[in-house]
Amino acid sequence: MKTSKKIFIAFILISLAVIGTVFVIQRYYPVRHIEIIHRYAEEFDLEPELIFAVIHAESRFNDNAVSRVGASGLMQIMEETAYWIAPMAGLYDFNYNQIFDPEINVRLGSFYLSMLIRRYGDIEVALSAYNAGSGNVERWLNNPDYSLDGETLDHIPFPETKNYVIRVANNQRIYTVILRFINIFRRTE
Repeated sequence: MKTSKKIFIAFILISLAVIGTVFVIQRYYPVRHIEIIHRYAEEFDLEPELIFAVIHAESRFNDNAVSRVGASGLMQIMEETAYWIAPMAGLYDFNYNQIFDPEINVRLGSFYLSMLIRRYGDIEVALSAYNAGSGNVERWLNNPDYSLDGETLDHIPFPETKNYVIRVANNQRIYTVILRFINIFRRTE
């Protein structure tokens, strides 16, 4: 086989591998609402990758998701929480019907996540509170079976919350790679 034919076949195979990889990534790790996420990541001093990771874990980017307990939208915000944080996030005329609007949902969810990180000073503790509620986390931090220092969690007693924190951390690593790739691609355009 001639060298030019080998190069052509190698090029086709590499192209198909790249296309397949992009398809898999878009299917299992979507990158939607990127401008909104970047805006609120900057406004609330969060890594965009963390917001992407939380959205992926909460709703897999389904704008209209509703959990069995009633949390709604991309970042799965409960009604009571939404009404509590809306004025602090600058939404003074908020109505819970707006929770399915990605702009509103990401703003509220990012604000709340940022607030929890500032409160606890630890992302894993903040994510635990986002998932299981601050009341549970406060009890865990005050229990030496779960926290030796009262500031970090050595053991998360709810399996769902423990798995959630692990899932968000794994998602964040994946989104870090994806967003770097997107930034490189954007710079070459």
